[in-house]
Amino acid sequence: MTWLVAAREPVVQGLGAGGLQSIPNIIVSDLVPLSERGTYQGFIGLTWAFASAIAPLVSGALASNGQWRWFFYLNLPLCGIALVLILLFLHLPTPPGTLQEKLNRIDWIGNMIFVASTTTLVIGLTWGGITYPWVSVHVLAPLLLGTCGLGLFMFYEAKFATNPIVPISLLRNRTSVSGYIQTFINPVVNIAILYYIPVYYQACKDASPIGSSVDMLTLSLVLAPCAVLGGVSVAKFQRFRPQLWIAWCLYIIGMGAFTVVRADTAKAVSIGLNVIIAVGGGILLSVVYFPILSPLSVSENAAALSFHGFCRLFAGVWGVSIGAAILQNQLASRLPPQFLETVLNGSSYDSSNVNLVFSVIPLIHTLPEPLKEEVRAAFGDSLAVVWQVMTGILVIGLIASVLMRDVPLHSNVDKKWGVRELEKDGGGKDAERQGEGSDNSVKTESITSLVV
Repeated sequence: MTWLVAAREPVVQGLGAGGLQSIPNIIVSDLVPLSERGTYQGFIGLTWAFASAIAPLVSGALASNGQWRWFFYLNLPLCGIALVLILLFLHLPTPPGTLQEKLNRIDWIGNMIFVASTTTLVIGLTWGGITYPWVSVHVLAPLLLGTCGLGLFMFYEAKFATNPIVPISLLRNRTSVSGYIQTFINPVVNIAILYYIPVYYQACKDASPIGSSVDMLTLSLVLAPCAVLGGVSVAKFQRFRPQLWIAWCLYIIGMGAFTVVRADTAKAVSIGLNVIIAVGGGILLSVVYFPILSPLSVSENAAALSFHGFCRLFAGVWGVSIGAAILQNQLASRLPPQFLETVLNGSSYDSSNVNLVFSVIPLIHTLPEPLKEEVRAAFGDSLAVVWQVMTGILVIGLIASVLMRDVPLHSNVDKKWGVRELEKDGGGKDAERQGEGSDNSVKTESITSLVV
C-alpha cells in the first residue's frame, strides 16, 4: 500500500507539472507578438533560474535532516498561492463549444500511443545500468518498443489524426527542426550538470548536500540575469541566431574546460568555470524557442509549444541516464577493490551495486588515507568522462543551430484570445475590452486546442 501511494503521487503531480511546462508559454504567445516576446520569455527564464537557485538549498537542508516528506508538503502552499493569483489576475476568454465538442477534438488514439511509447522508453532509460544491465532484455525491450511506438505515433499523426497532437507541419521547415533539436540538447546537458556537479563536490570536496548547493549558487545566480539578457536582446535586435551561436560556443568552452577538473583541482576553479557554463545556458534558456516559432503561423503556437515542452522534459531523463551509465561504468573500473569490498560486504560487484556506492558518498571523508584519496580520484576521473560526453552533445546542438535561417519575427497576435481588461466606460459601467493584435485577420485556436 505504501508503494502504491508513493507511485500515485508522482503520477498526479506529473499531470499538473506537465501542463505547467507549456500553458504559461502558450498564454504569453497569444497575448504578445513574437517580435516583442523576448523580454517576457527572459523573465519566464528568470523564474526558472531563481527556482533552480533556491530548490537545491531547500532540498539539501531537508535531506540533511531526514525531512524528505517536506519535498511534497512545500508544494501545497506554493501551489495554493499560484492558484489564487490565477483566479484573481488571469482573465482569458472561454473557448466556444460544449464540453462534448471539446472532448471530441482531443486526439485520444494519438495520446494513448504517445503516452505508452514515452513511458516505455523512460522505463528502459531508468532501468538501464541501475536495476538491470544495459544489454539485458529488461532494458533493450522497453527501449526498442518505445522507439518503435514513437515512430508509429508520428506515422499516425501525419496520416490519420484529425486533430494531431504534433502536426507534421511543425517539422516541415529546417529552422523549426533545428529549434527542436536545440531544445532537446540543452536540457540533456543542463540536467546532467545539476545532477552530477553536486556529486563532484560531495565526493571529491567533502561537501554536505547544503554545501554542494552553495557551491553551485554561482551557476544559478549568473544564469538568471543571462536568461533575461538573452530574451531582451531578441526583442531589441529582432534577431535570435547570433545569440544562440554565442551561447552554444560559450557552453561548449565552459563544459570543455570542466573536463580538466579532477579531485585535487582547487574548488575556486570549478566555481569559476560554472560562470561560463551559466552564461551560455542562461541565453539558451530564453532564446532557444524562437527558431521554433518564427517560421510557423500563429495558429500553430499551442501545438508547437506543447511539443517544445515535451522535448525539454523528455531530454532531462536522457541527461540523467547517460550520466549514470557513464559514471557507473567508470567507477566500476576505477574504484579501489578494497573500497568495493568494504561497501559491498564481500558481495560480488554488478551494475546495480553502484547505487550502494552513491549512498556512501557522505562517508568518503571518514575513510583512512590513502584509500580516501584513491576513492576521490576515482570519482573525479569518472566524472571527467561525463563532462567529455556532455561536451560532445553540446557540439551537436551547435551543429544543429547552423541549420537555422534568418526568419523575421512575426508581429501578429489574435485579438480573439487577448487578455480581458476591465475599464470604466463613460456611463460608469464596467466594460470588457480584449487585447488586440496588429493583424486582426489572423485567427488562432491556441487556447481552444488545450483548454477543455
